[in-house]
Amino acid sequence: MRAIIALGGNALQAEGVPATAECQLKTIKNTAVYLADMIENDIQIVIVHGNGPQVGRIVVQNEYAKSLTPPMPFDICGAMSQGMIGYHIQQALGEELHKRHIDKHVVTVITQTIVDENDKGFQHPTKPIGPYYSEAEAQKLHVEKGYSIMEDSGRGYRRIVASPVPQKIIEIDTIRKLVDNGEIVISAGGGGIPVVKQSDESLRGVTAVIDKDLAAAELADALSADQFIILTAVDNVAINFGKADQQALKRLTLKEAERYINEGQFGTGSMLPKIQAAMNFVGANPEKRAIVASLKNAKDALRGKSGTIIVA
Repeated sequence: MRAIIALGGNALQAEGVPATAECQLKTIKNTAVYLADMIENDIQIVIVHGNGPQVGRIVVQNEYAKSLTPPMPFDICGAMSQGMIGYHIQQALGEELHKRHIDKHVVTVITQTIVDENDKGFQHPTKPIGPYYSEAEAQKLHVEKGYSIMEDSGRGYRRIVASPVPQKIIEIDTIRKLVDNGEIVISAGGGGIPVVKQSDESLRGVTAVIDKDLAAAELADALSADQFIILTAVDNVAINFGKADQQALKRLTLKEAERYINEGQFGTGSMLPKIQAAMNFVGANPEKRAIVASLKNAKDALRGKSGTIIVA
């Protein structure tokens, strides 16, 4: 079985610990155990990861060091985050597979994703990046640096940038060849480096972060995946989230999901893009299913024993 795995931020960086390379690698080593469990059970996985906190920190580092060295554009910061996170996943998962005597190679493909230069996302930024700020800190950044700021699901304030819809993954043919050859591929990290195609067919990077779940759904469709699973910090999708009448959902049809979206049940910066990505995959592949589940229950989720299943 081929499954596209979209890793949430909790799989890369634990809350309440320093945002160091050492701490990130430690968290990813824990994540690698769950990924290896799936591989050990003959599930061929392709890994997509987010990069919001990491690319945000890289941008901050660039800004503070600009008196010493020229800051890099946002798309290059995105490429840097792909390489950094991919390297850590390769190292951690490779080590875990070696412990289990599983002879598999893990490889990262630095991935570009085409977006529309006229996408409405550029007029209405929604994608949170970087660390959380207090309201006072966020207001200061807005005034001093012109950042667009958004409150993020009760957890604090974050900088937001454009989040255009992914149209095509440039390296898809290479990714497909690697996957068909049995390699474990990490691709479309952070949704892919956002690029626009110019009149001469060349590509130009733009300032944006593509939602990794939407890019993962695109990848799942292109690779004819059997299942698309989004691993996050919660066991199930829920309605009335955070309220006394919160209700976990075991199963969602496309019609039900659409109704809940219209009711505003899913947070813009959290669950909504996950549901939309799941709907995209299932809508294009009605005979298949998508799953939203917690990292710790990943193996059971692929067997339909945990998480929220989204079906046509």
